[in-house]
This record gives sequence, structure tokens and C-alpha cells, in this order.
Amino acid sequence: MAAAKKITRHKALQEQLRLDPFMTDEQLAEAFSVSVQTIRLDRLRLGIPELRERTRLMAEAARQKVKAIASSDLVGDLIDLELGKSGISVLEVTPDMVLEKTGIARGHYLYAQANSLAMAVIDAPAALTGVANVKYKRPIRINERLVAKAEVIRQRGNNTIVWVKTRNDREEVFRAKFLIVSLEEKKEGKDK
Repeated sequence: MAAAKKITRHKALQEQLRLDPFMTDEQLAEAFSVSVQTIRLDRLRLGIPELRERTRLMAEAARQKVKAIASSDLVGDLIDLELGKSGISVLEVTPDMVLEKTGIARGHYLYAQANSLAMAVIDAPAALTGVANVKYKRPIRINERLVAKAEVIRQRGNNTIVWVKTRNDREEVFRAKFLIVSLEEKKEGKDK
């Protein structure tokens, strides 16, 4: 009976980390009502690395796909990228990113994370932001982890509309709609 329960937990653990690879061992332990040590043993048995290593491996694989901008120009850690479709990046808010007087993150960091992610999803040799419509939904503070998800909504000629939504652990904190312009020349016969 215990072996069957363990096999079921292992399958559920793999599925949970496929859906949300950023879950900590503590969060997983709580979700499965087991100890942190049990989760660590399960991960070890399944060959699943700890959170930092998972994030690092995902970031390396995603950065190799970027075409429109240099991967060094990205703000945040790019951890998933499907060119022409979607991408995900993570940004940890550090003390140097906040305003001294209020402790609130400077808005340009949230914008830069979203904008560089929007450009990274473009499947072209180079791209620029043509228009941006942004909404800051609530203040961000030190040590918050921001997960930005970009999705290509529409592409017409050299213009691509990209939605980026940024969340902390609990809620959406920022969103933006970008018109990204590819600098690659239009092919004959395409819409102008």
C-alpha cells in the first residue's frame, strides 16, 4: 500500500513541477502533506534537481534560442522560450532596485523585464519596441520574485503584438501590451 502511495506521489510531483517548476521543496511538502525531507528524497530518486539548478538549466536552454536581442540584454532570467509564441522570465527584486525612501521597486525594472521578454519571443534577427501600453497594478518590494509571461497575440507583416503579464507569488502586479517591430525586411507578396 505504501509503495503504491509513493508511486502516485512521484507521478503527481513530476506533474506539479512540470506545471510550476519554481515550487520550493517547502511548497511541495505542504501541497503533498509530507515532510520537506520526503520531497527531497523523492526528487533525488526521480532525478529532479533542486530549485536553483532547475532554474539555471531552464535559463541556459532558453537563452540559446533568443534571436531578436542579445541574451545579455535581457532583464531577469529567461527560463522558457518558444520563438514566435511565448516566453517566461523571473526577476528577484534586490535592494539596489528599490527607491531608498519608500523601499518600492523602481518601475523601470518591471518595464525592462517585460519589454526584453517581449522582444525575446520575436522570431527575427532584430526587433524594436514600437508602442507600449503598461499598467502597474501594485507596488513591489525587496525580495519579491516576479514571474513574467509573454504571449504573442497577433502578427501582421513586421509587427507583432505581445502581451506580458507579471505576477508575484499571489497576484498579477504588472501587465503590458507591446507592438514589437521586426527589423527584418518584408518578403514579397506579404501584407503591407
